[in-house]
Amino acid sequence: MSMEKVFGRHRAEVKTLAGVYGAAYAGDEGFAAIQKSVEDFAEEEGRRPRMLVVKMGQDGHDRGAKVIATAFADIGFDVDVGPLFQTPEEAAQDAMDNDVHVIGISSQAAGHKTLAPKLVEALRAQGAGEILVICGGVIPQGDYEFLKNAGVKAIFGPGTNIPSAAQEILQMIRDARG
Repeated sequence: MSMEKVFGRHRAEVKTLAGVYGAAYAGDEGFAAIQKSVEDFAEEEGRRPRMLVVKMGQDGHDRGAKVIATAFADIGFDVDVGPLFQTPEEAAQDAMDNDVHVIGISSQAAGHKTLAPKLVEALRAQGAGEILVICGGVIPQGDYEFLKNAGVKAIFGPGTNIPSAAQEILQMIRDARG
């Protein structure tokens, strides 16, 4: 915070590319199925499922977050990407401001055991505990139970099949909405 007060906070420009992920899955039945599920959700709910992808703390490794954001957008989700180096409170505020269903935390730098619980707490403190929190990235399996006990609904590690994860997340959103 001392350095931030003097120099300001670094603001990286977030760029994602639409269509790249979807093009790789052209003709794939699983990809088409999740796209249909998202369209059905949008018709039922009056809007698409909405996700905020965040990088909190000092973790500047954002390639995976960008891949996920692009993939979920190509699937049909409305996706917002938060800036690098957010605090849990800032991420919670962005989630509320953008009226998201789910926040996806991308963790590559071992801050997940501190930052994910603080994000869940910040959401609850703001009366937004219905927003689902999920994690992805390099998270040791030994930390999964801790994160789930702290309120994280799902954890997706390296090698996760993205269309399958999207189906699972969409079902979690439906279940949470009743």
